Formats: sequence, C-alpha cells, structure tokens
Amino acid sequence: MAKKPLIDQLHHEDAWRLFRILAEFVEGFETLSEIEVPLVSVFGSARFGEGHPAYALGYQLGRVLAEAGFGVVTGGGGGVMEAVNRGAFEAGGVSVGLNIELPHEQKPNPYQTHALSLRYFFVRKVLFVRYAHAFVFLPGGFGTLDELSEVLVLIQTEKVHPFPVFVLDRGYWHGLLGWLRFLQEQGALDPKDLALITPLDSPQDVVRALKGVS
Repeated sequence: MAKKPLIDQLHHEDAWRLFRILAEFVEGFETLSEIEVPLVSVFGSARFGEGHPAYALGYQLGRVLAEAGFGVVTGGGGGVMEAVNRGAFEAGGVSVGLNIELPHEQKPNPYQTHALSLRYFFVRKVLFVRYAHAFVFLPGGFGTLDELSEVLVLIQTEKVHPFPVFVLDRGYWHGLLGWLRFLQEQGALDPKDLALITPLDSPQDVVRALKGVS
C-alpha cells in the first residue's frame, strides 16, 4: 500500500492541532479571567540569573508591584522571569507564569501562584496581552524585543487598548530608543508612536506611574 502523501498527513494533523490550540485558549482565559487584581505583564531575559543586576531589578519590581496590589504575568521561566515571579510570590501577591514548552532554556520556575503550560507561542502572546493593564520590559534579547514590538504594533494599530508600556533601565534601552528616534526622523514612525514607550529607572517609578494612570 502506498504511503499517504506528506501534505495529506500534515492537513490531518492540523485538524487535530486546532483542538489543542482551542484547549490552551480556554484554559488560559478561564485561569486569568478569574484573577481579581489588575495584572502587569513583565518581560525579560531567561539568561540573566541570580547575581545579575537585571535579576535584582526584576525581583524588586515583582515585590513592589505585589505590595501595590498588582499581579504579575511572566513567561514563567528562569532568569528575569523567575526574579519577577519570585518577588511577587514572596510578597504574597499574584504571580502568573505562562510557561512555554521549548527544547532548550525554558524550565518553569517555582514561584508561581498560577501556572499554565503552553505549546504555542501565539497562544501565549494573546494571553500576555488580553488581561494586562500595563507592560514592563526589563533587559532581554530577541524574545523580549519580539514582545515589545508586538505590543507596540497592537497599540499603534488600535487593536488593543493603549495601556502603558514601560522599559525599565534607561541605560540598557538607550541604544534602541535612539534607533527608534532615527526611524522617526526618517519618517518611518510618527512622533506619537515614540510616545507609546515610557523609559523609567526604578520599580518604584513603575508603581508611581501606574497609580497615576489608574
């Protein structure tokens, strides 16, 4: 008997994949919609471990947000994500982890009051945005930049409410912000696009800004 063509096999697998995707959305919506405190989605590198300045910054951010009555949502992994979850968790706050299944790097951290295990990046991205009242970007790499650009595009195109977007540690983000100003000078961005990003220096600055926009 001839083997089934590969394209037919892929189509068959795609049909079943829809059920897995739907299940992830349902579980994520049900879990996050039941959390009663306002949530802040926080992004940062998995590669900056304990002892790195970005880890200390993330821990402090998670703690002060929790103490101010906010919950945190991270990617649930190590590094800066762990630090943020840990700070919120140890302060007795809501600490959500949207864990992603990856062959390398991603391992769920133990500082989560609500933990979801996701297979699909796009489901994870929807959940990061759907229930967030604000976004904070700590030092990170490609993944953090990916999330930053996606959040900005969604706000720019009015696909989501214009919740505040903070980049924390001006020194780290100085080069990117300078490049964005260059893009604005070239006509690729409007001045109002640059205003979507608020650079800050401390977790306390984030809380003060959030209290100001609440």
